[in-house]
Amino acid sequence: MRKYDIKKVLGWLGFMLQCPVCSTKYQVSNIKVLDSHQEEDFPEAHLLIHSDCHKCKSSVMFNIDISGPDIFTVIAKTDLTKKDSSKFSDFPALALDDCIQIHESIQSFDGDFIKALKTK
Repeated sequence: MRKYDIKKVLGWLGFMLQCPVCSTKYQVSNIKVLDSHQEEDFPEAHLLIHSDCHKCKSSVMFNIDISGPDIFTVIAKTDLTKKDSSKFSDFPALALDDCIQIHESIQSFDGDFIKALKTK
């Protein structure tokens, strides 16, 4: 099946997309691929990309899905730097039990941050 050239996709990003804060076009040198996956049997690819705007220094993350001739992009402004995104990309994904535990903790939170953050 067709393989996508990630460098061409990044070039397209730099050419087509612009910063949601200051409208400056992205530079390929400021784009970092955090995760990518290409389907073997179908013309599909999935990319998770982080980029810093060279003008206003804001950061965004792109989730890009390529399916045949179609490209779908979701952009989220973030406070994560490139260094942060690299650091956290090595962490395991949250499990359902983690989410339930956080939800239960928030439900029982009484507003005392000192008590909540105190190490046991």
